[in-house]
Amino acid sequence: METDRFLDLLRADGELLATAALRGLDAEVPPCPGWRVRDAVEHTAAVYEHKLLCISERAAPDPWPPDWPNDRDPVAWFIDARGRLLDVLSSNDATTPAFTWWPPDQTVGFWIRRMAQETAVHRVDVQSAFDAVTPVDAELAADGVDEVLMLMLSGDWSEEPFERVGDGERIQVSTGGRAWLVTLQAKEVTVEETSGEADATIGGASSDVLLWLWGRAPDSAVALSGDPAVIRLFRERLAYATD
Repeated sequence: METDRFLDLLRADGELLATAALRGLDAEVPPCPGWRVRDAVEHTAAVYEHKLLCISERAAPDPWPPDWPNDRDPVAWFIDARGRLLDVLSSNDATTPAFTWWPPDQTVGFWIRRMAQETAVHRVDVQSAFDAVTPVDAELAADGVDEVLMLMLSGDWSEEPFERVGDGERIQVSTGGRAWLVTLQAKEVTVEETSGEADATIGGASSDVLLWLWGRAPDSAVALSGDPAVIRLFRERLAYATD
């Protein structure tokens, strides 16, 4: 996806999030037990503040978090932080150096993509409190599926605490004309953007698949087939990777 497209969607989803939040900060967020709309809004604003420092300081903010004012209006804070973030992201070239948690990509471009995805998911969280969820943009959602699988799930799992570990189980994820083959090993998860034989498959509309990967959509929202135990193991790994 092009940088301008990410920024346009970050802006649009942020507006939808703020509009929905004004319906009631105390409403519960069904996909996130224990969260209310206030928590989702404050969390997203804090994420924006963190990324602004990652870009300006080119280092992980430390200490974090700071002592936030207790009397700040959550929606006003969110709107202000989003505006400042958009200003910084749009005024920097995507190749500008910035600190990120992904070693291969230490650029502002990483945060442009990540913040568009972050905003879309939390916009859904807030809308879900009022049973008014609208789909994530299809192109953004397909890119988000790639981000979850390639950046968050794939890699070394040798130090992660799991009672049930993988033994070569393969899961095919397909959406938006793209396909990813995930292999679960005890100490590693590998992901290739390809099709192949699998023990289980997940497919559907890009928005539904993305939200399922993030634990924001039920099994009924996507097309599941294959070994239910493999799907459960996959969900366990996803929950840990996206926490």
